[in-house]
Amino acid sequence: MPEEDQVWQEKDQVLTFDEILRIVRVGTSLGIQKVRVTGGEPLTRPGVVDFCRDLSQIPGIRDIGISTNGTLLSRIETSGNGQNTAARLVSAGVRTANVSLDSLNPETYRRTTSRDLLPSVLRGIDDALSAGFTSLKLNCVLMKNQTEDEFTALIRFAREKGALLRFIELMPVSTTEVLSDANFLSCGTARQIIEQTHGPLLPRPDFKTNGPASYFQIPGTDQLIGFIGAMTNLHFCESCNKLRLTCDGKLRPCLGSYLEFDLLGPLRAGCTDDELRTLFYDVVARKPKEHDFRNNYQPNRRMIAIGG
Repeated sequence: MPEEDQVWQEKDQVLTFDEILRIVRVGTSLGIQKVRVTGGEPLTRPGVVDFCRDLSQIPGIRDIGISTNGTLLSRIETSGNGQNTAARLVSAGVRTANVSLDSLNPETYRRTTSRDLLPSVLRGIDDALSAGFTSLKLNCVLMKNQTEDEFTALIRFAREKGALLRFIELMPVSTTEVLSDANFLSCGTARQIIEQTHGPLLPRPDFKTNGPASYFQIPGTDQLIGFIGAMTNLHFCESCNKLRLTCDGKLRPCLGSYLEFDLLGPLRAGCTDDELRTLFYDVVARKPKEHDFRNNYQPNRRMIAIGG
């Protein structure tokens, strides 16, 4: 959570699970096959596991993932039949998990997140691996004067766990001030630092996941690591086919653009599925050719209100 005060939505301003399911059903009729449940932190919302199960039963959906900070994956609820959240998610049809892990140093983690929860995250990662997700990705946001000292430990940790580690360039999603020469560490520089210890990384353009990462193999191993360079990769947007649905019913064609289009109003005004399909087409038609992060991006909401 950001340290600044948050503007919280009233319950009636937030999409219900049934409304989200209807939007997804309309999306699948247009060819959408993959859904990722994000946040904020999606596991804080009551009923999210049952919601994921309902998602998995929609015809046409073949891949459901979740993005989480990992702190609640080990939680056992009284209604969970003794299973932790990770196991319940897999039982509900969730197949992939992305877990934020910016540091393995407890003090650095506490300073970065304002929470002393690294042990909970590490337990959550172990429980996710035991639960049987088909893919577990660890996402590390690159920070100058922080991540440089963490590369070796993070790479070793990911290799031991059999997880896919990705390094992500810092983006000015929440505020323009977050990005500066003092804290920005590029993927290119990160790669150079890693190669000083591990040797020249081997490009693996044949390896693809759902996201925009470029993958490399560490010499002498079968371990792959990914780099997501939204700020420095000039071809970053060329293969993007993502849409983001916010909790208050806005459909966003691009993370790095302030453009968003309301579905909540038409939905509650009684629009038909055909009218929703038309709205989908209108949003996709306005998908920018590239994001605005490098130029004049003006955030209109914080990342926790968009979705990762």
